[in-house]
Amino acid sequence: MVDATSGLLTTLNTGSIDGGVGERVLIDYKEAIMDYKVAELPVMSFFAEPMTTETGGNIDITLAKPSMKLERINEGTTPEYQHTKLRSERVSVNEWGIAVGVTRRMIEDSRFNEVEMALNEARRAVDRHMTDHVVQVIFGATDANSLFGTIAIDETTNETAIDAFATNPQSGFYGAGMVAADIDASDKRVDSYGNESSTRLIRNSYIRAAGDAAGDLALSDITEAIDRVATRGYNASHLFISPAHYKSLLDLGDFVTAFTAGQGEAGGAANPTQAAMMPGSPVAQTASSGIVGSIYGLTVVVNAYVPSTRFGTFDLSTKPMVYVERRPLTVEEANPGFGIVGSYMSMRYGLKVVRPEVGIISINGATG
Repeated sequence: MVDATSGLLTTLNTGSIDGGVGERVLIDYKEAIMDYKVAELPVMSFFAEPMTTETGGNIDITLAKPSMKLERINEGTTPEYQHTKLRSERVSVNEWGIAVGVTRRMIEDSRFNEVEMALNEARRAVDRHMTDHVVQVIFGATDANSLFGTIAIDETTNETAIDAFATNPQSGFYGAGMVAADIDASDKRVDSYGNESSTRLIRNSYIRAAGDAAGDLALSDITEAIDRVATRGYNASHLFISPAHYKSLLDLGDFVTAFTAGQGEAGGAANPTQAAMMPGSPVAQTASSGIVGSIYGLTVVVNAYVPSTRFGTFDLSTKPMVYVERRPLTVEEANPGFGIVGSYMSMRYGLKVVRPEVGIISINGATG
C-alpha cells in the first residue's frame, strides 16, 4: 500500500524521492510529467448499502429475523399472539482526514499547478483508503489493523470474536464455533432457512481453500462456497479473485478432475489442456480466449486489491455491508503558516458487515 509522504513540497524539493534531482524545477514542460497507473475497485457499488445520518458516534440499525409460525386452530380456541423478532447492529462512525501543503515560493516558481496536483493526489488517497478499508473488512485481515480497527480473521476465528462490537466494530461474515442453539436466537446472527439442517446452517463463512500457496484456486473451492451461500437462502453471483488466482485459472491442469468424467472425449490427467478445451469445461472460454467471464454462472472480478491469499464468493443482489455517512468528503482551506498554502480533506463515516449470510471467504492455507 501507499505510505504517507510527510512534509511540505518546496522549491528545494524537501521530501521528494531523490532530493530534487531531475524533479519539478528541472522539468519545464507539463507534458513531461508521467502519471502512475491507478488501481481501482469500486467497492462501494459492489459491497455497500449507503445510508446517511444526522448524528455522530454509534448508529444502531435494526434488522428483522424469522419469528412467526402458523398454528392449527380448533373450534372455540384462539391462536397465541406472536410478535416480530429483531436484532440490532451498531455502526461506529469515525472521522478521517488528510492535510496537504505547498509553499508559496513553490507555487510562484513551478510551471505546474502544484495545489491542483496535490489535491488530485489527496483525492486518490481518499479512494485508496476507502478501497483498502472495505477490502480489509470484507475479505478479513491476515493481521490486526489499528488504523481501521479490524482484527485478524481466518477459518479458526470464532463467531463471538467476529461479532464483538467492542473489539471488532466492523464485524465480518460467520465465524467458527457456532452451535445449533444459535439459530434464530435473539442475540445471534444466524437464522434458519427452509429445511436446511442445523449442521449445514452453522458452517463457517471463512473456509480453508484446497491449495495452501498464495494464488491457489480449485473448482472445489468455488462449488463449496456456492453451496454455503445457498444454504442460507442466497444464490452466489460474483467471484472476486486476485491476479495470482487468475493465473491459476489459466493453468488449465488444475481443473482436470472436475470435468473430465463423462465427457465422451479424450482428456484427463495425461492430457489436461485437451480436457480443459472440452465443450463441458467451465473454463473453456478462459482456455480459448484468456478472458475470465464467468464460472458456474458467477461473474468473475479480477483485481489487485483482492488479497493473493484470499478470494470471495458473494450474492451481491444483497449488499453485505452498510456504509453510514455523517459528513461527505469536505475540502477546507487551511492556514498552516507564513508562505504556505494548505488544504484539509476530511470525512465522517462508518461501515459494517450486517448481512453475514451472503459471503464466503476462501483462505489459502497458513499464508491466508
